[in-house]
Amino acid sequence: MDHRAMYIDGRWQDFPDLDRIEVENPADERVIATIPEADAVIARQALSAAKAAQQTWAARPAIERARAVRALAALVEQSAETLAVSLVAEQGKPISQARGEVAGAVTFLTHAAESARRIEGDIMPSDNPDEEIMIRRLPRGVVVGLTAWNYPLALAARKLGPALVAGNTFVLLSHEITPLAGLNLAALADQAGLPAGVFNVITGRGASAGRALVESPLSDLVTMTGSTRAGREIFRSAADRLKVLSLELGGKAPFIVMEDADLDHAVDAAVAARFANCGQVCTCNERMYLHRDIADEFMRRFVARTRALRIGDPMGDPDLGPKVSRVEIDKIENLVEAAIAKGAEPILRGGRLTGGEYAKGHWIAPTVLEVADNTNPIMQSELFGPVVPFLRVDGFEDAVAKANDSEYGLSAYLFTRDIGRMMRVS
Repeated sequence: MDHRAMYIDGRWQDFPDLDRIEVENPADERVIATIPEADAVIARQALSAAKAAQQTWAARPAIERARAVRALAALVEQSAETLAVSLVAEQGKPISQARGEVAGAVTFLTHAAESARRIEGDIMPSDNPDEEIMIRRLPRGVVVGLTAWNYPLALAARKLGPALVAGNTFVLLSHEITPLAGLNLAALADQAGLPAGVFNVITGRGASAGRALVESPLSDLVTMTGSTRAGREIFRSAADRLKVLSLELGGKAPFIVMEDADLDHAVDAAVAARFANCGQVCTCNERMYLHRDIADEFMRRFVARTRALRIGDPMGDPDLGPKVSRVEIDKIENLVEAAIAKGAEPILRGGRLTGGEYAKGHWIAPTVLEVADNTNPIMQSELFGPVVPFLRVDGFEDAVAKANDSEYGLSAYLFTRDIGRMMRVS
């Protein structure tokens, strides 16, 4: 079992007096690591280190900062298999998808580094004689990164790279369910030679350490990917200081299939977009709107494909690995039961898997539901798991109206051969 420390001001610090959080492998429920549970004092220490390093870091030319980010990207790429195996162990996604996440982290860091030469300003004429107005783009200062557990490495990289290239320093709260990805990234950043304090990683819970990072006067911008509930809490915590926020929250992506769609292509996409990472993606296919003329045939193919999905040990690269935790399975089962109570009809009833190879771990098989009413809770609440409801629609306008009847707005899918519809829906 790994006994992990936190990375603050260029040093690994253990803080033996802190409580520790166990990190579980969702495939077999083994405790694979423990991490320290940071409190407000530790959060302030990390922010202070970032604040002390920021001006010196910002004084470096952007292209020099970009070289450091490129060096980190190169080390992530060199360590790809080790990082992927660690992602499987703490998060449960199939190994090929974990390798894809590592490749995504490399792309995010590299893309950020490429933007170094594009940090531009403007010189504008003034209303007054003998005067010009100069606008310069300057770093915010200290950036706090709060990431979700579903893509812990890629999300950290996507936030870290742009912040560093722009001249900010960074404090990452590595999510308590999947903290190893952020700590592994810190180890590579240390190896890449990032100056002390430029990148700091602490571990702990959002309600304590996360709140302290958001509310502190030392943090200047908060970038967060996570639930809508957590986003609202961050918004409230940041309000008193009018802090700059960048929040990517929940999604309930509609998947619209019109009567003229290529059904093979649409079914392939529907399966991939629903069941990747066991449905734990904020841009997943969360609700399907199918034109009446093709609904039966589409569902015949979709259900057949869904029945054939392999569920098992993520290191064996199945179609679906485990859910990340027992709590997450409970949430899904409660939503399914609520949907059926409101009239949803199970077309394929999966649910929790137990016994045999599933005796340990958090396993769940896909469920497909037909609903007759867009107000059904399963059409309105984010699922974040291998469950998909569908509703028959009368045409394009009906589909778009129902897709827009949602509190969410993040991504959407449309399958049609009509370019006019594509332009209108976007």
